[in-house]
Amino acid sequence: MPSRRSFFVGVAASLALLTGCATQPTLEQAPPIVFVHGNGDTAALWQTTIWRFESNGWPRERLHAIELPYPLARDDDSKEQAGRTSTAQAMAYLKAQVEKVRRETGASKVVLYANSRGGYAVRNYIQNGGGDATVSHAILGGAPNHGVWAMKGFREANEFSGTGPFLTALNAPKNANGDEVTGPVQWLTIRSERNDKFAQPDGLWIGAKGTATNVTFAGPELRGASNVVIPAIDHRETSFSPAAFAAAYAFITGKAPATGGIAPESHITLSGNITGMGVDPLDPKTGNFVNNLALAGAHLAIYETDPANGSRIGAAAYAKKVGTDGIWGPFAARAGAAYEFEITAPGYAITHIYRSPFARSSGVVNMHPERMADADREVKAIVVFSRPRGYFDAERDKMSFDGQTPPPGVPPTGAGVASSTLKLTQAADRAVQAEFNGERLTGRTWNAADKHVVVLELTY
Repeated sequence: MPSRRSFFVGVAASLALLTGCATQPTLEQAPPIVFVHGNGDTAALWQTTIWRFESNGWPRERLHAIELPYPLARDDDSKEQAGRTSTAQAMAYLKAQVEKVRRETGASKVVLYANSRGGYAVRNYIQNGGGDATVSHAILGGAPNHGVWAMKGFREANEFSGTGPFLTALNAPKNANGDEVTGPVQWLTIRSERNDKFAQPDGLWIGAKGTATNVTFAGPELRGASNVVIPAIDHRETSFSPAAFAAAYAFITGKAPATGGIAPESHITLSGNITGMGVDPLDPKTGNFVNNLALAGAHLAIYETDPANGSRIGAAAYAKKVGTDGIWGPFAARAGAAYEFEITAPGYAITHIYRSPFARSSGVVNMHPERMADADREVKAIVVFSRPRGYFDAERDKMSFDGQTPPPGVPPTGAGVASSTLKLTQAADRAVQAEFNGERLTGRTWNAADKHVVVLELTY
């Protein structure tokens, strides 16, 4: 393996990385892939990546996105904390899921593809949990392998500390070359050249602007791995972008993918789960999940909408009150149709999620209703513009939200926020539109006084 050697690739060049014949893989050539999400996230973020693998012939039954019930890290990895997981707990959950996939598929080894904190569970499992015998390839997108910070005396009990015990043990040299990865697994890291909010030399995104983090843009790289650098991508795009997919596909197969796009299907079936949510107390602006536990009793109704004005077309096309497992579906969606997903659950706002048309079937259309602060009931309407698989970058992206460019709350530089919120002072029922790099969403305002929240959720 290379010794912390970096490959700098552009979006187009990544499609030709490790070039070969771009043929569809056979079942034998397509090992099971287990996708591992990051801190506070959900399996749903892997939707478009799964679609890209399917579009290149990967069998759907060999693509498994897992969901950690408690996805947020503890403040102190060694101390119990309600609703949060330690590194040991995250690793144990991943190990159990890998064994489940191996039993179901009959495969002796799997590929692990992780984003952010998910990379910690992958590394821990391979190094300390027996994964060196069950994993063929490990792909880490944006994993802060040398910490989000590496400051002596600063929150070193947290797993994201580069000088703390967890990362110090993971990064200890494994051989005379000083490799930080465990063999015989093949390793790939994918990082941004400078646009990852969690690989920054300045502490802006950890609330310490002007303070050196002692972490560089190259923090996600690992000695002994193949390290790919892609310009301009943000923290989540290290895993969920077309360029990251192309690098991952080529690393697994030794061939460039036939396409970096998503092949549409004519018959589309959707399903997923509904979970509770809340605000991460460490970063209240993120709106991250507190948990991925089923929200039993939540009611889901799906309406086809007019893409021009967001209004409903007819009665609900699907309706269900979910059980203790939180699962909804299957729902046969109409190809090319835009939909509104309305979620109603006690203790939550009635949440209206507007999505652009689904290109393919998906079993990870996982959703959550929003909570509403008491103060927000004084406004007339609340509309959230959300990009789950990436961040907003005012310098890089072409975007607008209800005519505002950039959207409210998006900083003039850097890719650091993934949502924008409008709090409207007029009660009129009207269309509200958002656009991001060509993807357009249209929803309608709903009365906040009646505990309604609107979400315009990007797919790409």
